[in-house]
Amino acid sequence: MDNASHLGVVLDLSPKQWHLAAQPSNPHPITLVASLSHLLAFLNAHIACKDENSLALFGALPGKSVMLYSSTMPVNEEEIQPADANTYRPFKVMDSTIMKHIVSEVEALGEPEVEEPIGFVGALTKAMCYINRVTNGSTSSTSRNDDLATLPDPRILVISVSPDQSSSYIPVMNLIFSAQKLKVTIDVCKIFGGESVFLQQAAHLTGGSYIDIDRPDAILQYLMMSFLPPPGLRQLISVPTQDKIDFRAACFCHKNIVDIGFVCSVCLSIFCQPVPVCSTCRTKFPIKTLQRLNASRPNAAPGSAGTPARSSTPARTATPAISANSLPRSTSINPAAVPRVVSNGSAPATSSPMQNGEPR
Repeated sequence: MDNASHLGVVLDLSPKQWHLAAQPSNPHPITLVASLSHLLAFLNAHIACKDENSLALFGALPGKSVMLYSSTMPVNEEEIQPADANTYRPFKVMDSTIMKHIVSEVEALGEPEVEEPIGFVGALTKAMCYINRVTNGSTSSTSRNDDLATLPDPRILVISVSPDQSSSYIPVMNLIFSAQKLKVTIDVCKIFGGESVFLQQAAHLTGGSYIDIDRPDAILQYLMMSFLPPPGLRQLISVPTQDKIDFRAACFCHKNIVDIGFVCSVCLSIFCQPVPVCSTCRTKFPIKTLQRLNASRPNAAPGSAGTPARSSTPARTATPAISANSLPRSTSINPAAVPRVVSNGSAPATSSPMQNGEPR
């Protein structure tokens, strides 16, 4: 609890999503300027908790990601406006630097006709790299006996207003594995938009908190009560947790979030439909196996291309009925080889185990 804490903040700066969040038709509209005032107060509180606490702020903008502020970066005092007697000078320097960089980056975007995908993965990757540099710098300058007293307690807070990007599933999962290895906690504060499947998984797998804010105009209260305590203190206080977690994955072929997935038994690639050859490891699967998997798909349309005709069997049946023309007469159906039907909030199902493209 006496260790220093490093906080990396990933701020979603999508102009389109913030414009939608500020619409008067929303139950509790909030603008980017108003949310930044809450965020700056939270960052000041983090720095004030302990002198050794460090901070790094990264912005996720359309098509790119940038570092907006770091507690170790040099600051040009001449560019900072003079503070009044009621303002703490370090807080004034930090607030002015962050606002100046945000304004310059947003103005540089202009007004494009089509907004590029948000650079969320890049911002999260830079936050992880910064934590890795801070951690390695601490271990190289101290002895092993002093590691527990010098290493910062790293965590990342994601301020999100954009929906999930299905193409970012693999990079996000790699970031989750890296965070687990570095023991980095990822917290998520969802201000606007629908539930984020990938961020839910990131918070759950790293021991963080995922909070979908009901009142965006009271974001400061959520930040102070839920995300200000470092991971070392969360064992002693009650931190909000997730009631339901969506473990759906995105297929490797079309980058769509799927409820039912067919997993390659060699490289564990996920596909939304059976494929004759795995696009990742180039493993070939037998025709009989493909026919059996196609027949087990609950939403397969009768007579569609590459899908055998099926009778109208209820979805709760363990083994779907298959017409006589779908498989050779000598082929028997093994119920254990039929993929499981996955509902929302469950892990993706796997196909029958295979080795070198042949059923075991």
